[in-house]
Amino acid sequence: MRVLTLLLVFCVTGQAATAQGAAMRCGARGQVLSVLSDQLGQTRRAIGLAGTRTVMELFVADTGRWTITVTLPDGQTCLLANGDAFEGGNLALPALGHPA
Repeated sequence: MRVLTLLLVFCVTGQAATAQGAAMRCGARGQVLSVLSDQLGQTRRAIGLAGTRTVMELFVADTGRWTITVTLPDGQTCLLANGDAFEGGNLALPALGHPA
């Protein structure tokens, strides 16, 4: 829950840090979505609001490669995080008191 809260805070403020400490990569929404779909083969699998004016989206390719983006009120879409080995679906959480 703490990780989700931190992620939402970063999305709402429009700030995030990568592991290397580099700035977020942002661009016009259409251009970013074009790269995700045309070059990386990713499609949107989830969407949600972060705050009242920021949209967070999860894009995933059939290969398991994934990207989380945030779209800001000014229309800029920023890459927040990406990775590999995505597993979707309704995964059951472990019972309380049992390690994951």
